[in-house]
Amino acid sequence: MNRSVFLLFILVFSSCIPTQIAPKFKNKTYKVTLAKKFERTLEREMAFIFKDPKDAEEFYKYLNKKFQLQHKDVGTNVPFQLNNETLYLSYTEISRNDTSINLPLVAVDAKRQANGNSSLFERSHTSNNEHWYIVITVYDEQIENCLKNTHRLKDKTIEYLKALQMEYFKVQNYDELLLNKKS
Repeated sequence: MNRSVFLLFILVFSSCIPTQIAPKFKNKTYKVTLAKKFERTLEREMAFIFKDPKDAEEFYKYLNKKFQLQHKDVGTNVPFQLNNETLYLSYTEISRNDTSINLPLVAVDAKRQANGNSSLFERSHTSNNEHWYIVITVYDEQIENCLKNTHRLKDKTIEYLKALQMEYFKVQNYDELLLNKKS
């Protein structure tokens, strides 16, 4: 009994307890889901969501160059052609965090304070890793969400967005997009 209590004590005080966990998409690099389920502040609409490994504003720069928008309405209703129809893409960047409490450091500081000493690890009681996600919605000219299960272009739209995502990941210099488009 003492041995198991000791092992439990060591396990608890040598670990971090997660308090927030950023979403991970099982076996895929994206997820199609209700945006409101992903982030409460978003609208209740179907969205294509993927984790953005690049720096902030990189997706903005990518869309601006790809669609030659000259910094006008880059995140809102960007028109593109799919199956001879004009669709409109909008996106937003969302930050989500992985946060955990570092119990060993909290315990050491608590003991130090009980002995009348100052804290050593006060800034390290929690660890925080920030992750960025791109949330994309696509609408047709009748203002119907193209990612809904009932929309006739749902599969084609998802394929287009997957290709867009892969191109975004691959391209480092967005001026290359202009060269590829012309050739």
